[in-house]
Amino acid sequence: MAGMTLEQLKIFMAVAQHLHFTRAAEELYITQPAVSAAIQNLEQEYGVKLFHRIGRHIEIAEAGKLLQVEAQKILDQVSLTERGLRELNNLQRGELKLGSSLTIGNYWLPSKISEFKSRYPGIQIDCTLANAETICVGTAMGQFDLGLVEGDVKPALQNTLEYEIVGSDRLQIVVGEKHPWFELGEIELTQLTQTPWVMRVPESGTQQRFEEALLNWGINLSELNVILVFASGEMAKAAIENGVGATGISELMVKKEIQLGTLRPIKVIDNREKESAMPTTGYANAEIVRPFFKLKHRQRFQTALSKAFEQMLLSSILNSSHQQPTKKEKGKIKS
Repeated sequence: MAGMTLEQLKIFMAVAQHLHFTRAAEELYITQPAVSAAIQNLEQEYGVKLFHRIGRHIEIAEAGKLLQVEAQKILDQVSLTERGLRELNNLQRGELKLGSSLTIGNYWLPSKISEFKSRYPGIQIDCTLANAETICVGTAMGQFDLGLVEGDVKPALQNTLEYEIVGSDRLQIVVGEKHPWFELGEIELTQLTQTPWVMRVPESGTQQRFEEALLNWGINLSELNVILVFASGEMAKAAIENGVGATGISELMVKKEIQLGTLRPIKVIDNREKESAMPTTGYANAEIVRPFFKLKHRQRFQTALSKAFEQMLLSSILNSSHQQPTKKEKGKIKS
C-alpha cells in the first residue's frame, strides 16, 4: 500500500469544504482532473466512498466525515511543526497568534507587544480581540497560541486550558459630572442599589468580575437598576460621561478621563459590619481587584515564539513595582 499523502489530504479537505471539484481545483491552483484523481486514488486505496455523486452535485459520505476530522488534525500539526522549524533560527522570523479580551487588548497588551517586537523585529504578531468567552474557546480550539483574559472560563473548558497570572487591574465604580455621587467621591456599600447602572454584556470579563464582587458584597445583580447594557467598555464609558448612571469599569480605561475630571472614581465603604453580623468579604475597602490570565492549551504543541512571549510577560510582572505575586498559579481555571 502506497498510503495517503499530505497533498491528497489537502485536496480532499478542499473538496470537503466546497463540495465541488472545480472550486477545490481553483483554490489549490491545480486542474480539476487532478482533484478527481486524488479523491479516486484515496477511495480505491482504502476501499471506501468519500463522496456520494448525486447528479452534478456531491455529498460527503460517512468515511469522508471521519477523514475530514482526522485530516484537519494532521494538517494542523504539520503547520505547527513547520512553524517550529522556521523559528529555530534564533527567533528571527515566524508568527505569533494571540487572542485577547477587549480591555487587556486595548489598554494593557499593546506595550507588551511593542516590547516583544523590539526584541524580535522579524516576528509577525497577529492579535485578535474579542470578549473573554470567545478568546477562551479560541485558545481551546487552537486558533491562538496564547489567550489573555480577565474573565472566567466555562467549566467545559477548564480541563483543556492552563492559566498563569501575568498582570492585574482594578475595577473602578465611576460616575460623570451630572451624577449626585460626583461631588461626594465616597458612598457606602448599601447605596449601590440607589442609582441607575450601565453594564457590560454577560460574556465580558469586566462584567463577570463586577457581578462576582457584588455577590461577595451580598448584592444580587437583580437588585440594581440596570438601564443600559453595552458590548464594549468604550460605549459604557461614553454613556456615563453624558448621563446620570454609574458603571464598574477597568481603571485602565478611565485613567485619562479621571485626570481630565470628566469622570470621578467613587470609593465604596463596606458598612455591613455595623449594620449586620455578616463577615467581610476580603475586598479591602470594597475594592475590586482582578487578575489578568494567560491561557494556553494543556496538550497542544507550543512554539518557541509562544514560549518567548510567555517568558517576557512573566518577567514583566516580576519587575513591576505595583504587582507583586507571591507565587505562580498554574493548573485548571476555577470559577
